[in-house]
Amino acid sequence: MKTLTTTQELAEFCKAAADYPYVTVDTEFLRERTYYSKLCLIQLAVPSEDEGSAVLVDPLADGLSLEPLYELFKNESVVKVFHAARQDLEIFWVEAGVFPNPLFDTQVAAMVCGFGEQVGYETLVRKICKQGVDKTSRFTDWSRRPLTDAQKTYALADVTHLRKVYEHLAAELEKTKRNHWVAEELRTLTQSGTYDVQPDDAWKRVKTRTNSAKFLAVVRELAKFRETYAQQNNVPRNRVFKDDALIELASTKPKTPADLGGSRLLLREARKGAIADGILSAVKRGVNCPPDQLPAVDNSRDKLKVNPALADLLRVLLKSKTESSGVAAKLIATSSELDQIAAGERELPAMSGWRFEVFGEDALKLCEGKIALAAKGQAVKVVAL
Repeated sequence: MKTLTTTQELAEFCKAAADYPYVTVDTEFLRERTYYSKLCLIQLAVPSEDEGSAVLVDPLADGLSLEPLYELFKNESVVKVFHAARQDLEIFWVEAGVFPNPLFDTQVAAMVCGFGEQVGYETLVRKICKQGVDKTSRFTDWSRRPLTDAQKTYALADVTHLRKVYEHLAAELEKTKRNHWVAEELRTLTQSGTYDVQPDDAWKRVKTRTNSAKFLAVVRELAKFRETYAQQNNVPRNRVFKDDALIELASTKPKTPADLGGSRLLLREARKGAIADGILSAVKRGVNCPPDQLPAVDNSRDKLKVNPALADLLRVLLKSKTESSGVAAKLIATSSELDQIAAGERELPAMSGWRFEVFGEDALKLCEGKIALAAKGQAVKVVAL
């Protein structure tokens, strides 16, 4: 098990990897105590039986530059294969502003190949490679050095088995002509906006039970302060205060440090110092927000006139399409999307791209009375009218 600790070693491996059709990639990182992930280890493997075809890269080694790896990421003749790539891609985007291209995500590919929603790596290895994966080192501290042999073996398994998984899924996609399905799903993963969290928009991720613009103005200011503080101090946003505490603060609208002391959900560390000052200032800004700057409240869902019978028929159609395509229902259309379609909305993910091929086209025909559904044994049959 070779560990690369110098830029020259990494450059030599990446130069050799450029001659292969693909390279499998994985990372180990820590994020429990920081806002941004701390990259601790990179695993790489090429499709070869030669010794050294799979290596570990130690990004914590003194003087090691990852520039050779980033050059390999930009090499469009080599496919970069990940499993559940989102967090890995975020690390490389934040670290170097680069996305691997072309990219292949085996979790996304497995979804459209009938393995279910968000299938795990261990499951794919068991079903495709007919082998088990030792997960005893899953919760290890990857920042500690030296790494044990057990840790290295565990880490390398995440890219060595991935070779066979990739080749199986790539062949299946070619056979079923679903490559463009995967390409559509991966497009979101390689957009900077997926990872660049703007403090001004952080409030949109907080779940509330009200559409009051005045209440949401306080939520907006609290979420903005929390996101800004977390980014500047590199701490998890929940270490500043959690969502339930944010909602409580937006409801009670504290004005003084003494008011913060009466909170049931606020962490002790947040009741004093810079965080306490930030909370009080954020609440004040939210309360005093001018009417013309209040958050725009989306009441469109409340105005939906859903045809319940049509919505039920769409659910039956979706189940039928799920069974025939082998693709998880949630990946094709959500329950709320079905209600929106039944209410006449059409600008939805389920009504575009590959989802339209699988489900949306017939859903539209069902809404327009051009097809009907009939039972045929244990299956549901689409009948043209």
